[in-house]
Amino acid sequence: MSLPKTLAEDVARNLVMVARLIDEDPDQAYAYSRIALRLASRVAAVREAAGFAAYATQKYSEALAEFRASRRMTGSVELWPVMADCERGLGRPERAMAMAGEPEVQKLDKAGQVEMRLVAAGARRDMGQIDAAIVTLQGPELASHAVHSWTPRLRYAYADALLEVGREDEAREWFGKALEADKDGATDASDRLAELDGVDFVDALGDDEQPAPTAAADATFLAEADEVDEVDEVDEVDDDGRDERDADGQDDDVDGSTKA
Repeated sequence: MSLPKTLAEDVARNLVMVARLIDEDPDQAYAYSRIALRLASRVAAVREAAGFAAYATQKYSEALAEFRASRRMTGSVELWPVMADCERGLGRPERAMAMAGEPEVQKLDKAGQVEMRLVAAGARRDMGQIDAAIVTLQGPELASHAVHSWTPRLRYAYADALLEVGREDEAREWFGKALEADKDGATDASDRLAELDGVDFVDALGDDEQPAPTAAADATFLAEADEVDEVDEVDEVDDDGRDERDADGQDDDVDGSTKA
């Protein structure tokens, strides 16, 4: 609303492309975000989109700067968890842990608080504190039977942490619970369960094997064979004709050489 109409439309088009491409082609999404940023760097939504595009391409320092700029403009704390995760990406898990204890976390909604818990658990694992990471993920949200958008990821993170400390049976249980809640395929819980159960997915045919011929393939082969026989008969007739002409000498040059 703060931009002239034509400029606002140009910026909006670039932001739409960022949203469409950020999962499938983050590098291209990042390129669109840079265009929007060049056109309207004083718009908070543009700074936020540029931050997420940079985050998706693992440009964590740049992402953190954009998120901080957006937060200054809006005063919102909703980007606090992803800002903490940028600190992890920059190799500063201690800073991420410190952010998990800041008052801003209490201002987050339930989804934001769960996201912050996931980031804090990841920071614990970065520091080699796997048991502390497991404790960090425990809580009423994990024990609840209700399914929210964040439920599959929370259960998956808990299962993965359990597996790291060798609690395989519990890990299998929680991977299963993550799969039950994961209607959109946000995790690879099914693959992890198969891996735990020793299931290997292989192609039905080996690299050197060929599929068995079908009735249609047999019919095609017979038709091609008939065509070859007809061609052979024509060739025999042509050969006989050429032999007779050669015998009469009608196709020879005056000097006795054969025409090409």
